[in-house]
Amino acid sequence: MALLHFFATCPRGLEPLLADELAAVGASDIATTGGGVAFSGDWRAAYRANLESRVATRVLWRIAQADYRNEHDVYALAREVPWHTLFDVRHSIRVDLAAIRSPLRSLDFATLRVKDAVCDRFRDEKGRRPDVDTRNPAVRVAVFLDERRCTLYLDTSGEPLYKRGYRRDTGEAPLKENLAAGIVMLTGWRADLPFLDPMCGSGTLLVEAAQIALGLAPGHRRRFGFERLHTFDSVLWTAVRTETLSRARSELPVPIYGADLYGDALKLARATLAAAELDHAVQLKQANVLELPPPAAEGVMVANPPYGKRLGESAMLEDFYPRLGDALKARWAGWRCYFFSADTQLPKRIGLKTSRRIPLYNGALECRLYEYRIVTGPMRRTAAASEAK
Repeated sequence: MALLHFFATCPRGLEPLLADELAAVGASDIATTGGGVAFSGDWRAAYRANLESRVATRVLWRIAQADYRNEHDVYALAREVPWHTLFDVRHSIRVDLAAIRSPLRSLDFATLRVKDAVCDRFRDEKGRRPDVDTRNPAVRVAVFLDERRCTLYLDTSGEPLYKRGYRRDTGEAPLKENLAAGIVMLTGWRADLPFLDPMCGSGTLLVEAAQIALGLAPGHRRRFGFERLHTFDSVLWTAVRTETLSRARSELPVPIYGADLYGDALKLARATLAAAELDHAVQLKQANVLELPPPAAEGVMVANPPYGKRLGESAMLEDFYPRLGDALKARWAGWRCYFFSADTQLPKRIGLKTSRRIPLYNGALECRLYEYRIVTGPMRRTAAASEAK
């Protein structure tokens, strides 16, 4: 197969994980940058990346690239691409543009010019133009501009890859699925250790942990944008999908646990797990994290606890976080505990020593994943040491 060039996007902070995933599916020439990973590969690698990557948001196929100075140059580059050989004129399109240090005065106008170029080329070749659908397009064209170069991509993913294909009436998770998967992966959790989310909310972390433990491909329940392209090889795709799904386990090595203080949250978590057909893999209970006993002598706890921006009142945390630190110290020796939060004061409020602080982004919001290795004996820092961090 011919070697193609791609760029996979992901939440910022997860680029090293994505690079490892891409290497595992056969990608080459892997290069990380802020917000994604460039790579080369054949269609097998692209299909597998879409199906198997837990942290990617989109996999973009590079179609054309050239230097530019103005909107006319951008239009000319897009106009040269034989779009009619890549997808059918009956497919609706959307053009998305991102830029860093672009000299163009209007990025909206540049986006419009790319859309015009695609439609003009179709009109010349096929006598008609594709419809534009900004809400639910069949094909997405992506444009990236830096200070001198314009790159055009076709999106091989379709809907973003964090949409795993199981959510129906359970609503959109406040924590995107690929970020949740990345958080679980960053803990180094192995499926032979108990896993607990004691503030599980809608259950996103639990679903991602269960899929990891069972070896389920995150995209096994959904369709992809590459299926609408003229390059689509249905025989290859069937073989890739069959091979990937054959590696899944039927049973978990050890249980996964979830808890929440609120019954409404647990109802939502149950609905999420049922929609993903993973309700058999997770044990749920209503409980207060401050009173919850460990389900095993050791394991990994991962949670996205409340913080000021989400509660709207940071004063509510002044009592909660110190009590959380006391509960961890009193009952959770032998566990590794991880808290994902945008609250930079969390370590001081909990009062326990962090062993790692991993910078991550939830959209544009800068966050940290804090690691606490709970051991017996004194764990509290001095005030000076805490301030030094």
